[in-house]
Amino acid sequence: MHQGASYTLDDSVLALLKNSDDLIAAIAQDASTHEVLMLAWMNRDSLAQTIATGQATYWSRSRNELWVKGATSGHTQKVLSISLDCDGDAIVLKVEQVGAACHTGSRTCFHQPIAVTA
Repeated sequence: MHQGASYTLDDSVLALLKNSDDLIAAIAQDASTHEVLMLAWMNRDSLAQTIATGQATYWSRSRNELWVKGATSGHTQKVLSISLDCDGDAIVLKVEQVGAACHTGSRTCFHQPIAVTA
């Protein structure tokens, strides 16, 4: 977060969220290839910061703090659009990904296939 910066969600956005006090699933998708890059969590503060700055900002459940994607790795996500699902409890961020999206160094976090036998 920028030193001293404060971000708030507009009331019209809050009204769309199922429960603005809950964490919301945030799917990052490459805007040009449509590849699903990662899933992370947002709270109202991280969503507000993402909207205001255009940089993907998430809530770390393990560290209990906001984190801007790429702040330490340089693997940033410039947010081009945000779409909320019909239930108001998940969003898709269409992003321009710089570098790997996954903390393992992979382009996407979804790189472990599971065979379907049906």
